[in-house]
Amino acid sequence: MVITAVILAGGLGTRLRSVVTDRPKVLVPVQGKPFITYLLDQLAKVGIEDVILCTGYLGEQVKAALGNTYGSLRLVYSQEKELLGTGGALRLALPLIKTDPVLIMNGDSYCEADLQVFCRQHQATHADVSLLLVPLPDTRRYGCVEVKENGCILRFKEKGQSTSAGWINAGIYLLSRVFLHTIPAGQAISLEKEVFPAWIGRGLYGFPSSGSGGRFLDIGIPEDYAIAEEFFHL
Repeated sequence: MVITAVILAGGLGTRLRSVVTDRPKVLVPVQGKPFITYLLDQLAKVGIEDVILCTGYLGEQVKAALGNTYGSLRLVYSQEKELLGTGGALRLALPLIKTDPVLIMNGDSYCEADLQVFCRQHQATHADVSLLLVPLPDTRRYGCVEVKENGCILRFKEKGQSTSAGWINAGIYLLSRVFLHTIPAGQAISLEKEVFPAWIGRGLYGFPSSGSGGRFLDIGIPEDYAIAEEFFHL
């Protein structure tokens, strides 16, 4: 795919501090390699060539570990000097983004999905914002996303509001440049909590994950990080 990818890799990883204290969350080891390399491998497999890494906490470690290339991927870095949240970090990286749309991935989660199908769906609907969705039997930790039959997002339910099965945000997005330019520059702002909800009814779509059963892993807490070895071993 001729498209730029951005990995949001600036999180503080406070919930993982009890088990990992010396590195940023995206560099925690899984089967002897940094977690973020599983995301990079996923991008390389679909033909992505350019990846921007939005770094923050201990960002110098990320650059030292990965350098300027990873296999066939060219890597560039957008280092925030202060905490900007997912939206602010993405807005900071805007001058480095050369394609429209751009593929965004959260650096602390992994979803087995067909990214090429996701891109075709985004283009077919002429969406400005597309969120990849994954089903879970219990959505209380993540909150859930309610969509119409055509994929238009109706609303986001906050964490803890529902214990039933549903669709959650998988942390993979396709975003138009029109959307990116609406994010305030130089401000700390959350894509998930502030920016996306404001786009309901304005070209915001959600698409079910496809490929490999849509398995999903979020290493944000020690309990889930503990199963990462088995997840990637399957």
